[in-house]
Amino acid sequence: MITDYHRPATLDEALHLLHRPGVSSMVIGGGTDLVTRQINSRVEVIDLQAACPNGVSEASDRVVIGAMTRLQDLITDEQVPPLLRDLARREGPNTLRNAGTIGGAVAAADPESELVAGLLVHDAIVLLVGLDGETPVRLDEFLADRSSMAGGIIVSVSVATGGVTAAARTGRTPADTSIVAAVGRSTVDGTLLALTGVAMTPIVITRADVPDLQPPPDFRGSSEYRRSLAGTLIDRVLDDLGGAA
Repeated sequence: MITDYHRPATLDEALHLLHRPGVSSMVIGGGTDLVTRQINSRVEVIDLQAACPNGVSEASDRVVIGAMTRLQDLITDEQVPPLLRDLARREGPNTLRNAGTIGGAVAAADPESELVAGLLVHDAIVLLVGLDGETPVRLDEFLADRSSMAGGIIVSVSVATGGVTAAARTGRTPADTSIVAAVGRSTVDGTLLALTGVAMTPIVITRADVPDLQPPPDFRGSSEYRRSLAGTLIDRVLDDLGGAA
């Protein structure tokens, strides 16, 4: 049960609210997570829309995306790498994309999020702010150990630009959420691959890792089926990239 709502104007105010002793708090960006989440305990909501940055800017060979940047804005901003613009379209209908934020997508780490997989292959770095200051964390490390977010707030996500990219997916229908999806990015430094639908979050992987996957099954496919899809889709991506990883 939501017992109170706060809309802090600054990060310092947001952090103060988040660290109050004896108070259970839920941090939100666009608030789309509240639509489906069942809340059984007393909780106060901290809305970050006025406290965190939004918008896209270039910094050297990277693009910095403010945590409150709407998913729909990713699609229309030409500074955002083309792969991420395309994958942002698959995060849901435009009603959700106009409310949901990139910070929220990263925090939720939906195992089926193709956008998060795309961020992984673009060498994404998450900037967290806590009481001790700012901490940059590689997205793959952030997803592997979510405890790094405890008491912290996502301020921005930066991504590398350039390279050749490709994506492949399988769903029940072309418009449906993918059962498994593969994305890849090839640069002079090598090839990065990521998968959705095979673990608790999207993951970085190599082709040699696929036989060891133990995907969680659901009504759309068994673990064996998802593992088979993973191999097939990665092969398609590698063919499009013209290389191996």
